[in-house]
Amino acid sequence: MTVTASPVASPREDTELSVQHERPYLLIVWDDPVNLMSYVAFVFRSYFGFSAERADELMLRVHHDGQAVVASGSKERMEADVVAMHGYGLQATLRQVDA
Repeated sequence: MTVTASPVASPREDTELSVQHERPYLLIVWDDPVNLMSYVAFVFRSYFGFSAERADELMLRVHHDGQAVVASGSKERMEADVVAMHGYGLQATLRQVDA
């Protein structure tokens, strides 16, 4: 009788791969000298569905701090949101959450 071993990843490798895939991505909107604060708040309300209060809070964070994390989620979703923000004329990038 012959026994053959099948290649199996070690548990540590499996964990590292799954942790890497589970880390969400952040959508960061950056301040710019072009868009009015009211327009940025409008974009946050209309695209993300934020309340006026939440949209204003994020808009002020962008204005005062130079940037704000506006959303988080899967890479694909955040890439789509970055493209949408660019479509509105806002500067936006995505970054994966640090481990």
